Amino acid sequence: MRINHNVAALNAWRNLSQTNSLLNKSLERLSSGLRINRAADDAAGLAISEKMRAQIAGLQTAQRNAQDAISLIQTAEGALNETHSILQRMRELAVQASNDSMTDADRANLQKEVEQLIAELDRIGNTTEFNTKKLLDGSAGVSTAIASGKALNVSATGDTQAGSYTIDIKAAATRGEVWLAQADDATSTFWTTFSDVNATLVKDLDITVNGRRYFFAAGTKVQDVIDTVNADSALTGVEADFNANAIRFRTTDVGSARQVSVTINSNTTFFNVANASTGATSDVNAATVAGTDAELGSLGVNGTPVNYEAVGNRITILSGPAKGLSFTVDASGTYTGGSNADDDPTITVGTNGALTFQIGANTGQSLSVAIDDMRSQALGVKTVDVSTRSGASNAISAIDSAINTVSVQRARLGAVQNRLEHTIANLGVAVENLQAAESRIRDVDMALEMANFTRNQILLQSGTAMLAQANAMPQAVLQLLGR
Repeated sequence: MRINHNVAALNAWRNLSQTNSLLNKSLERLSSGLRINRAADDAAGLAISEKMRAQIAGLQTAQRNAQDAISLIQTAEGALNETHSILQRMRELAVQASNDSMTDADRANLQKEVEQLIAELDRIGNTTEFNTKKLLDGSAGVSTAIASGKALNVSATGDTQAGSYTIDIKAAATRGEVWLAQADDATSTFWTTFSDVNATLVKDLDITVNGRRYFFAAGTKVQDVIDTVNADSALTGVEADFNANAIRFRTTDVGSARQVSVTINSNTTFFNVANASTGATSDVNAATVAGTDAELGSLGVNGTPVNYEAVGNRITILSGPAKGLSFTVDASGTYTGGSNADDDPTITVGTNGALTFQIGANTGQSLSVAIDDMRSQALGVKTVDVSTRSGASNAISAIDSAINTVSVQRARLGAVQNRLEHTIANLGVAVENLQAAESRIRDVDMALEMANFTRNQILLQSGTAMLAQANAMPQAVLQLLGR
């Protein structure tokens, strides 16, 4: 027996200290409701949960941003509702003034009301605002202009940065084309073409063009074939003409979404179809050819390749500073692609005051909305005059155009509002799921932790009792000394 070192007491003390530490941690977790109160509790879990907390806070803020955006759009759209009402009243007055039952004095009185309505249009455009931000005076819109080159119907969105953009166009869109030739006889090894539109078919021609079947008897003139096919062009989307001594079937519109399909159903030894004006040296009984969409060259925009979408001759830029810029390629231009193409358009975006709404937790997760100038000058009704019958008649057309402009703008705003409502719903789901995930990492399981606390509490009590017993053990030595 030893008295200098009470090993049993040291062991009991060590276990008691560990139990006391675990009990303190359980008390901390139970009182805070968190499994991780400091990095030492779970370093990786803390890092992950903090990133989740940042995302959750960002998503919640984005929800509020989207709700504020809806409020702004509703403010603008509500003002445009009254703009519509004013334009409808102006049109009513113009129609009334166009009638010769009105005297010049009557029309003068109508013009006075028109002038007041125009003034109210301008007042609404100048004063409609949200949080002191003007909405309908054009400052929240995008202005574009073609500086040079061949591009039509230019438009830009709120994503398009102000600046000058030179577009490298490689090719305009094309139509799908199928050519029809005929042989002189059944043994011909070289396919000939028609001499002119008065040439006749050497044999009966049974042909299907885009699903519509035609029968032409031998001796039918080429011109009659062309006229018959063209009579159905609205139905088939195909038109025919005489080109390069062949019958050419073409899609009525350009682009890859349009195609022409021609099938020869009989007398295939006398007729041949191909997608070139020169005939083939062997029988080809069917051909389907689609058009192509406009194409940008390797220099893209300002010498840099970009992502873009082409539908027929309409091109929309999808990346870079010119993102959202859209235009129609002039089909009359000659495009080769590269820096020497003289027809490449340069488009200038003068100003871009489009409103940008942050609708996500991260950089770039935004939505831009442009609101055009809705005042009388921009709408084309500033100088409307119904004081004469001819003026009133012209006013009807001008007001109709203005009504359409306002309708388009309201439709855009309505579409954005609907999108934002879906955005808010989606953000709510994302917040809920992230909070659940963060909770599983960061929050404590109260039932489990209470069980641990009870266990540690019992161990603390028993450990304290055992330490007291271990401290009393050396006293047995006194009995030896007493002897």
